[in-house]
Amino acid sequence: MPANRGRSHQRSAVVFFFQSPFVIFPCRPGWYRLPPMQAMETEVKIRVSDSKSLEAKLPGLGFTRVTVRTLERNTLYDTPERTLRNSRQILRLRQYGNTWVVTHKRVPGGADAEGPHKNRVETETVVEDGPVMGQVFEALGFIPVFVYEKWRTEWADLQGHCVLDETPLGLYAELEGPSEWIDATAQKLGIDENEFITLSYGRIFELWRDQSGSQAQNFTFEEIPEVFRPANPAN
Repeated sequence: MPANRGRSHQRSAVVFFFQSPFVIFPCRPGWYRLPPMQAMETEVKIRVSDSKSLEAKLPGLGFTRVTVRTLERNTLYDTPERTLRNSRQILRLRQYGNTWVVTHKRVPGGADAEGPHKNRVETETVVEDGPVMGQVFEALGFIPVFVYEKWRTEWADLQGHCVLDETPLGLYAELEGPSEWIDATAQKLGIDENEFITLSYGRIFELWRDQSGSQAQNFTFEEIPEVFRPANPAN
């Protein structure tokens, strides 16, 4: 994916927990484009209040639904000392329906601050047996450190992807593609750049946990009570 176009300023977005604003500093949706196995990922998240309204706009903008609503479960691996996290990398094993994908992400060389979009160098490949791949990671000294889940629906046009994620803390959309495409698509959807979020789901979870005092260790539907999921008018 094309790299960020180089804007150096930071913007903020507001995520609402408990109906109160929590300021955060302003993540790759899902249809796996292989080859090449390595690409630059450029994306943003947006908090969504009405999934039905958002999805109704997509066909008119040239989007086609790629996958139906599917449960996605992600496990992050790291050393006990969190070596990968401390160097701003992730090693992820993802199950999306019946598909298993291994992903490594890292911050591009020389990047010391986020602009309005999140950029990562991403290497990934489909694997046949996810649990066996997890055993390989553990044999190499990497252990499961965090799990996050969502129900994901994927849409795509000729340049990028728009996915809708139903998470344990509510609805988010992700736009992934060239920077100019992200900005143009957001504008067509009525989304302002100030609403862009470049945090990972893991960081969103950590901020919520710090504010709520929750003892949850993972961003899963089992560990986070339904009371924290705002009502979706589409349901």
